[in-house]
Amino acid sequence: MLEEMRIRSLGVIDDAVVELSPGFTAVTGETGAGKTMVVTSLGLLLGGRADAALVRIGAKNAVVEGRIAVPGDAAAAVRAEEAGAELDDGALLISRTVSAEGRSRAHLGGRSVPVGMLAELADELVAVHGQTDQQGLLKLNRQRQALDRYAGDAVAGPLAKYAEAYRRLRAVTRELEEITTRARERAQEADLLRYGLDEIAAVEPRAGEDVELAEEAERLGHAEALASAATAAHAALAGNPEDPEGVDGATLVAGAQRALDAVRSHDPALAALAERIGEVGILLRDVAGELAGYADDLDADPLRLAAVEERRAALTALTRKYGEDIAAVLSWAEQSAARLTELDGDDERIGELTAERDALRAELGGLAQALTDARTEAAERFAAAVTAELASLAMPHARVSFAIRQTEDPEGVEVGGRTVAYGPSGADEVELLLAPHPGAPPRPIAKGASGGELSRVMLAVEVVFAGTDPVPTYLFDEVDAGVGGKAAVEIGRRLARLAKSAQVVVVTHLPQVAAFADRQLLVEKTNDGSVTRSGVKVLEGEERVRELSRMLAGQEDSETARAHAEELLETARADR
Repeated sequence: MLEEMRIRSLGVIDDAVVELSPGFTAVTGETGAGKTMVVTSLGLLLGGRADAALVRIGAKNAVVEGRIAVPGDAAAAVRAEEAGAELDDGALLISRTVSAEGRSRAHLGGRSVPVGMLAELADELVAVHGQTDQQGLLKLNRQRQALDRYAGDAVAGPLAKYAEAYRRLRAVTRELEEITTRARERAQEADLLRYGLDEIAAVEPRAGEDVELAEEAERLGHAEALASAATAAHAALAGNPEDPEGVDGATLVAGAQRALDAVRSHDPALAALAERIGEVGILLRDVAGELAGYADDLDADPLRLAAVEERRAALTALTRKYGEDIAAVLSWAEQSAARLTELDGDDERIGELTAERDALRAELGGLAQALTDARTEAAERFAAAVTAELASLAMPHARVSFAIRQTEDPEGVEVGGRTVAYGPSGADEVELLLAPHPGAPPRPIAKGASGGELSRVMLAVEVVFAGTDPVPTYLFDEVDAGVGGKAAVEIGRRLARLAKSAQVVVVTHLPQVAAFADRQLLVEKTNDGSVTRSGVKVLEGEERVRELSRMLAGQEDSETARAHAEELLETARADR
């Protein structure tokens, strides 16, 4: 329940506090006094769009603060606590600030939150209805949504299944269209991949082969220099047979070892050095042997060098096209082979997708039929309930009904033996019809209802919703527009009955409606054209009579108007 709102620098309101109570509260005042700002303020608290034009001229920002009592186990309270908000003695404190530049900030239970969070809570807390909502009810999609909302789980269950099948069908259809419309491009891509794979297969490269051949080419290109160096090194280590008198490394090391062997028994340290010299001698002989073998094995064959260079050229041709080295070329080939398999499987994939599409269309047709059946059943109950409500709103002979129909479409789905158009919410077009009096044909409410009748239809719809999908608070902004006389009295009476099960706040210009309120608030301007704290006050006794007299005749002190106002109040008290 909405307990209180403080409004600062919003429109004509400078600084005002609106205190609300359970039951039926009527907000009245002269035209332009700022009554609608009450609705605007609540809209901001519930995540409505911020507009810099709402900020009072000369102010830096507009601020709306509200206090809404909620049970601790209510969905709104649980969601708010999940967002880090804290309840204040069983109430949610909500704040919304709009700067003169249009920037907006929101706070919930002492915690800064995205504005979208307030909108999430709105459906659980307050139902706001005004002239724009009546216009919205004229749209077919809103009428379908209203029927679905009334039907509850009977429609929500099949609608969820339908929506999932619809999303899958859209995805399958998109993929199928992509494959078929891009068939030429995909064929060209397949030819290019096939050419590249054939070129690589003809060369048959091995992983690391390019590195190995580069090393071999370097060795073969310098074979003579390498052989000469190896021979010279061998001679230095093991001696040159052509120079028996020459001194080599192995001979010198052997001499050093003999010199130490003669005395090594006298000193362990010298014996250790002799051992190490022996190891050096063994290592020198091993290296010398490998140098001799290297020189003997080294091939300076120019034919082999030409073959190596030819192979390297073939590999280079591949790396220029398919990768920076042979490893990258082989990786490209692996990926391309997988892609080619995918492309070559398009025909098979098209067949699979076509079969899945047809199956989904058949499934969707069945689900659409289930939706139609559920909506038809709910429409009868909904129309009967709204018709009954209209009888209590001075439209005793009016009849409300729903037209549920489908449009033929050869590209659609089969529902009831016909191929019809379909969309994300089914195949049904739902339209609310009104026959205002006996003998009148049912017509769309956009064409068959006057402004006053539309207001009453809207109120009747909301009252029916209150019985199936209640919220704690209802706010009506002049939904009684275009209504007067007995119809206005009946609207006031019906709002009073609705207020027995929920908090009802009505911004109204009709005294017949205001008289039925449990509490009446007056919004009035000061001499400078602004609404201050003293500009929103609760009317009691004589003050309420004066305000109703003004609303009746524009003259607070008219005896006739006063008598009529007192009579209205007495009638309302007796009815309650």
